[in-house]
Amino acid sequence: MTGSTGHARPVARFPPVEIRPAHVEDSEAIRAIYNVEVLGSTVTFDLVPRTSEAQRAWMDEHGGAYPVVVATDGGRVLGFASLSPYRPRPAYSTTVEDSVYVAADARGRGVGKSLVTEVVHLASVHGFHSVIARIAGHHDVSIALHRGCGFELVGVEREVGRKFGRWLDVAVMQRLV
Repeated sequence: MTGSTGHARPVARFPPVEIRPAHVEDSEAIRAIYNVEVLGSTVTFDLVPRTSEAQRAWMDEHGGAYPVVVATDGGRVLGFASLSPYRPRPAYSTTVEDSVYVAADARGRGVGKSLVTEVVHLASVHGFHSVIARIAGHHDVSIALHRGCGFELVGVEREVGRKFGRWLDVAVMQRLV
């Protein structure tokens, strides 16, 4: 996990995996993990794969108080997590939304939990009060992951998205930091 100094340190449970701030060199690996989900799942409501240019713009938007962190093993990016502004109106400025994605072959190793734990820590470091997770309602693994990291279900938005010909609910989870 990354300490407040920004230096990477090994995750105790899985020694070869480390959590660190994302670098520009990680952009394509992050994009590859994300685009698999865009094309093959409903965990993201994006419908079109992210281009290299769009990925660079996304990375540029995520710095300072809205970081991206990656989990790596031997230099390979296994997953990533980020914080984003929750809503544009000023009264929401102390709330952020998290996102977490783990490569399919890296799941079940504690990578997601390490990533969520780190972004919650960073939310606290940056002075945020609330972290919101918006999860496709059927995605029980992500719901369990967030619950295990101290998030509580605060509501369900019914049929707010449509992908692959299906109406999709969104579970809204929250953790105060």
